[in-house]
Amino acid sequence: MFVIIGYIIVVGAILGGFLMAGGHIGVLIQPNEAVIIFGGALGAFIVSSNPKVLKAVVGALIGALQGSKYNQAFYLETLTLLYRIFNKVRQNGLLSIEVDIEIPDQSEVFKSAPKVLADRHAVEFITDYLRLMTSGSLDVHQIDNLMDIDIETHHEEGHLPIQALQRLADGMPAFGIVAAVMGVVHTMESVGLPPAELGKLIAAALVGTFLGILVAYGFISPLAGLLEQRLAESTKYYQSIKAGLIASMNGYAPATAVEFARKSMFSAERPEFSVLEKHLKDSR
Repeated sequence: MFVIIGYIIVVGAILGGFLMAGGHIGVLIQPNEAVIIFGGALGAFIVSSNPKVLKAVVGALIGALQGSKYNQAFYLETLTLLYRIFNKVRQNGLLSIEVDIEIPDQSEVFKSAPKVLADRHAVEFITDYLRLMTSGSLDVHQIDNLMDIDIETHHEEGHLPIQALQRLADGMPAFGIVAAVMGVVHTMESVGLPPAELGKLIAAALVGTFLGILVAYGFISPLAGLLEQRLAESTKYYQSIKAGLIASMNGYAPATAVEFARKSMFSAERPEFSVLEKHLKDSR
């Protein structure tokens, strides 16, 4: 929602200022310039991105328009899920969660956290390391190191669509210049026309430069910045889960282990201690 609002402000401010200066919107409508800029940029974008990155970009764009899921309610649900898992392990032992790990969709523990259960990557992250904990094949330091590698890989993979969009943003002004130069070439070959007609051709050529810069810095680059923030939120989410799991492996009580996870969260989304405590009591 905020993405659309931001775009409306960008367009409204620029066109509003243009109209205030006495400009005419019709002059800015140059389909041929748009074909050169967007067609050239799209072709270059496809060449520079493999199918995996293209798919990731589409997914990231859809996610950006939907808004961030990493809010306080989502974190609160995650903390409650971790508490229930840790509490079950403490009361019945590690083997008691084997069924929950193998079939989380049918687990009453995971079904109590529907938002988390809907996030395939989050469920996979939690169950994978719980599985390693139950197997006993790795000690806490090895699992800690493996989690760091996993989170770093997740972060690097999340950067791929961001880098692709940023490269696209960096290239848009250049394609705007290409469109403008081609417009100037067309103007130069039409020097026999009246000055008024030549003025229109020059104006059309300059629209190419305007459009390339506008799309780059008013639309694509801010979107890449938003995706960078979303990636940071996602990475912090997994770091908080890691903190809780490691604390549990170190023998801390369920409530204390969950507190480790809570303290690892960004302050804007972190539930207050009293809110979490009340939520845990209500969920028992």
